[in-house]
Amino acid sequence: QVQLVESGGGLVQPGGSLRLSCAASATIFSISTMGWYRQAPGKQRELVATITTGGSTNYADSVKGRFTISRDNANNTEYLQMNSLKPEDTAVYYCNARKVTFPPRTYWGQGTQVTVSS
Repeated sequence: QVQLVESGGGLVQPGGSLRLSCAASATIFSISTMGWYRQAPGKQRELVATITTGGSTNYADSVKGRFTISRDNANNTEYLQMNSLKPEDTAVYYCNARKVTFPPRTYWGQGTQVTVSS
């Protein structure tokens, strides 16, 4: 059974930092582009960042220069380091795995709440 388990969310003041982690099943991690998405209340889920199996990264314009995505292939874990957090970063953050081998499949974690507020 494929699992994605997020951790690291919480309440932080504006300007603060948080690091999210996503532990993935070994069966999919090495063959998946990993990513983070977020969904704020009343809004659609949106891409935050992705990282390929080769380490290439992609970021939403709204987080460039503040967030860093990374992956630890030895431990089947991806991370999202979030710095200079803003109230508009408040959302539920979801880990995503997109299998790049046939047949393609996409997996989601259960989500972790990030709240940026003073």
